[in-house]
Amino acid sequence: MEILRAKTLDLRQTGELTPEQSANSTLNQEEALKQSTVLESAPRRLVLELTNRCNLNCIMCGRNAADFQPTQFQMEWLKYFEPVRNLVEEVTLMGWGEPTVHPDFVEFLRWAYESGMRKYFCTNGMRLEQFTPALFEYHTDIFAVSLDGAEEKTNQSIRRGSDFHKILKALEQINRKKAQEHLEYPYNNFVFTAMKQNIHELPALVRLAGDIGVNEVKAVFLTAFDEWSREQTLFYDMELVREVFAQAAEEGERLGVALKLPHLCGEDPAGDLPHKTCYVGWRDFFLGSDGYVRPCMSTAQKLFHISQYPDFWSMWNAEEYQRHRETVNQAGMPVHCANCYQSSFANWNKITSFIQIGQNFAPDWDKKT
Repeated sequence: MEILRAKTLDLRQTGELTPEQSANSTLNQEEALKQSTVLESAPRRLVLELTNRCNLNCIMCGRNAADFQPTQFQMEWLKYFEPVRNLVEEVTLMGWGEPTVHPDFVEFLRWAYESGMRKYFCTNGMRLEQFTPALFEYHTDIFAVSLDGAEEKTNQSIRRGSDFHKILKALEQINRKKAQEHLEYPYNNFVFTAMKQNIHELPALVRLAGDIGVNEVKAVFLTAFDEWSREQTLFYDMELVREVFAQAAEEGERLGVALKLPHLCGEDPAGDLPHKTCYVGWRDFFLGSDGYVRPCMSTAQKLFHISQYPDFWSMWNAEEYQRHRETVNQAGMPVHCANCYQSSFANWNKITSFIQIGQNFAPDWDKKT
């Protein structure tokens, strides 16, 4: 079977774009490939970090190695996106926290639906059941559920506070409704954080996905933010990873479950570069839950606060954004980019993609916002 890889320039398409979206996306890709610093195109995707709060306490999460002051996305910030609502093709609700704990989570789905945008979010699955009606009412195109084991004991020893069977029950109900009503949406996948403690369960997770109608299993390597996690990283265990990935691919082929995997260390096409060619500063606009615009979620670098600019276009082509586009793929790139651990763009040949201990990997959260 063909192994899927994380997208760097493209986005997953789930339906037809409007003529306005299609024209904007074509122009945006052209400007990204030319590495233009001032853009005529709007971003193809808005990535909104609804909150940095979470209802779980996963053992490997960077939240345990940084000072996370609780912050929450303000609905009033959506007004900045009015000029580009008809151009942007996707809204992604994802960041350092669990998006479904935001009190207005359903309102974000409704806003994106009424804007004609594709909708995607990543969740730990604990609140899926209560939001199932909204997923269908607002045509949620894609969602991902983080699950770090094919067995209850493994998953809950890693994802502390999780309820394995509650999550599976919600997914079964969603996919049963999809099948009964002959719907293509919502496309759903497991996201599996691969580490020494659980890597052997990846093939079984593919089987579990097949059993309950989950479309895809995506594995990402654990990045260590503290000393406990250092011992769990797979940087020095690539032969084991290769063997398990091959077994998972066999299961995916047999069951018709798509499999998305990172490149093995030593085989990443980024070679000796700090990271793969990054298109985030062209394709995506990331707004943190504290109101600060950052290049992406996997960086501590803040470009500016949303209140510093009067409208979207002045932000999108602000001097701070222009400097980021000028430097992100050059020798003088910011240190956060040089040590990239973002799952789609990191160079998995580098140990810093696996180990971020001592790095400034997350932003300083402003208590006042």
